[in-house]
Amino acid sequence: MSFPPPLIEHCVRHPNVVTGRHCTRCGRPACNECLVQVDIGSHCLDCIRAARPAARERAKYWNASQNLLVTRALIGINVLVYLWSVTGAITNYGGTGLNSHQFQIVLAKPFIENGEWYRMFSAGFLHFGLLHIGMNMFILWQLGNMLEPALGRTRFAAIYFASLIGGSIGALLMSPNALTGGASGAVFGLMTATAVILHRRGVDVMRTGIGTTLILNLVITFAVPGISIGGHVGGALVGALIGLTIR
Repeated sequence: MSFPPPLIEHCVRHPNVVTGRHCTRCGRPACNECLVQVDIGSHCLDCIRAARPAARERAKYWNASQNLLVTRALIGINVLVYLWSVTGAITNYGGTGLNSHQFQIVLAKPFIENGEWYRMFSAGFLHFGLLHIGMNMFILWQLGNMLEPALGRTRFAAIYFASLIGGSIGALLMSPNALTGGASGAVFGLMTATAVILHRRGVDVMRTGIGTTLILNLVITFAVPGISIGGHVGGALVGALIGLTIR
């Protein structure tokens, strides 16, 4: 008695490769290189690709999973600008004590009178030393963890940048000729906005870390020389006003 010859199957993607395995989804023969282990069985590359969500859906899922996207981006930008700012080759540029990079983005009234309005924004990303940027970014991270998921990215970013500009305006009003920089105005705005929002929602701010942090930073603002009082107060006032509009 003779038996029929055994059926020899070849991988659908590699016709020269003999295989005894099959995709558990479509049933087609596939070699080891063309099969991907899944929860149940193995799927061929075509089935893996077909089951993958569209690019728009993947972007939507990724976007939804990034709860602190704006906070992380702001910290990243501040750090990158700081690293760039300390690489200026020329020291004591223009008799200011700044290097050439710092001099390009620092804020002072003479620059604004010269039409360099971008400094109202750029100065908010300039920091003088590791302690300066470290303290601001630490508080920004803590406030971002609290505010961004609760308010959403758009409103969180709006508070940050509005407070940043408010801090620049305050610095120009109270110390127009001083060379000013730092994210402190924006950070103060986030602090006061958080305090106002919590108060309006019936939370005792002093029983949270926000109240103590805000008071401590205000004391430091007025007690330590060289700190931009106008920058801190300007950002704080803008943040508080925005906080009054948020329910």
